[in-house]
Amino acid sequence: MTRVRSRGEQIRRFILEKVEKNAQNLSNLAAEEFGITRQAVNKHLQRLMKERSLIAKGKTRDRSYGLASLLEWKKSYPTNEPLAEDIIWTRDVLPILGAQPDNVSDMWHFCFTEMFNNAIDHSGGTLISLQIIKTAINTQIYLRDDGIGIFRKIQSALGLIDERHAILELSKGKVTTDPERHTGQGIFFTSRLLDSFDIFSGGVYFSHVYGDPEDWIMEQAKDCSGTTIQMKLGNHTARTTKKTFDQYSSDDDYGFNKTVVPVKLAQYGNDKLISRSQAKRVLSRVELFKIVVFDFNEVQTIGQAFTDEIFRVFANRHPEIELVAIRASSEVKRMIAAAKSTPLQEDEATTP
Repeated sequence: MTRVRSRGEQIRRFILEKVEKNAQNLSNLAAEEFGITRQAVNKHLQRLMKERSLIAKGKTRDRSYGLASLLEWKKSYPTNEPLAEDIIWTRDVLPILGAQPDNVSDMWHFCFTEMFNNAIDHSGGTLISLQIIKTAINTQIYLRDDGIGIFRKIQSALGLIDERHAILELSKGKVTTDPERHTGQGIFFTSRLLDSFDIFSGGVYFSHVYGDPEDWIMEQAKDCSGTTIQMKLGNHTARTTKKTFDQYSSDDDYGFNKTVVPVKLAQYGNDKLISRSQAKRVLSRVELFKIVVFDFNEVQTIGQAFTDEIFRVFANRHPEIELVAIRASSEVKRMIAAAKSTPLQEDEATTP
């Protein structure tokens, strides 16, 4: 009996973990995975719905499934009242999240307090709204403020010509509009710890999904006032904060000294990466790191001037920084090799 119950729990866990990406093909997927009939799978689906872990939409042939919300909670915080993210975490958020594995609680503690503190210190708004939605598989936390908007604030503080450039800077890490009080690591590491992390603000939004080395910048049809942050994390993930931090530290230095630059974020629409100005935007602030990884995924070609500025001029001026190119096409590799093989001229070596 124990073995049968264990297999049933395994099937139901599989269904819950796969439902978000396979809402309409769940029965076939589970039947194939466990070598059972669709009728047998349906019994597990019915049980999950009875337990209110799963919800169904549509009629038999067009039926799709989704995770049911086990808990939904909301609260708003006026910014003209004294606010401290650690107190709100302990008093409000932790009791709502409930019992969790220590590693999951540690990750939420870091991510929530970093993001709520950003809203307190930087938004310039009058209200911060918090929402928590918990399912059998994951938990989502939403933070909204009615302030200036994070991308526009970074754009203004760094003198950028476009709020989309703010997302490129965020993807590198160590970007802050208040260096005296903040290191600029909070958003970067929060985005890497969670299963998914999204920021909606102004006319664009930033998105990072765990396991995907890229960040995404997308334009919105309508401007979004203030800033909305959406965070999602599995209730039973095996990841830890230490493991994530270690990915961006070298073996002998536990500081934040490694960054991955998604080069595609520097091109918009059909733009080609050809100019030195574009290269200088990609290189902005990378001197803060010891290892800089340029991810060329979905970048088919780059121009001579763009390549030369990064892999010859900058590389020779900063020999202490290791520059690495990954996921480059054969054309991009050829351009980088050509730039590296070109000797530096005497006037270039002395020009900042």
